[in-house]
Amino acid sequence: MSRRRVSRLMAYILRHSPEEFGLKPDEEGFVPLDELVKALQTVYPGVTEEFVREIVARDSKGRYEIRDGKIRARYGHSFKVKLDHEEDTESRFLYHGTPRRNLGRIMREGLRPMGRQFVHLSTSREEAIETGRRHGRNVVLLIIDAECLRRKGLRVYKAGRNVRIVERVPPECITLAV
Repeated sequence: MSRRRVSRLMAYILRHSPEEFGLKPDEEGFVPLDELVKALQTVYPGVTEEFVREIVARDSKGRYEIRDGKIRARYGHSFKVKLDHEEDTESRFLYHGTPRRNLGRIMREGLRPMGRQFVHLSTSREEAIETGRRHGRNVVLLIIDAECLRRKGLRVYKAGRNVRIVERVPPECITLAV
């Protein structure tokens, strides 16, 4: 049982399909940790609470949060979740990796959540490229002007260590595609 496989299942359950595993998240997306462990055990019988806590502690992107005996994904939900993340008022530039085939549409329409609640951006060029490569090998790096987002009334939130989320990115806030 690999940490990566269990983490992927955790992301699927907490971000997209908790009800498929008999879980009912609260309005902030939290589910009881012990119930998540039981759900994970239906696929990976050896999973323990300690193993899940280790995944959360070691996760380089800060995808998960444990609070008061409950766990949630910090971002990436395809269902409505009320998030209480701190606003990022410092970042000047953010990054988004995407397959080159999407570039024309993005430069016309901007970035939209595409079935998720928010658009995911990164403070790290490398992580943005890595994320983009999950959707195709020929990736372009979009450089987003965070000040432009703020001037347009769009709030940028700190969702993970290097992950930032925003409702949308208008095309005029995309300063460069590399």
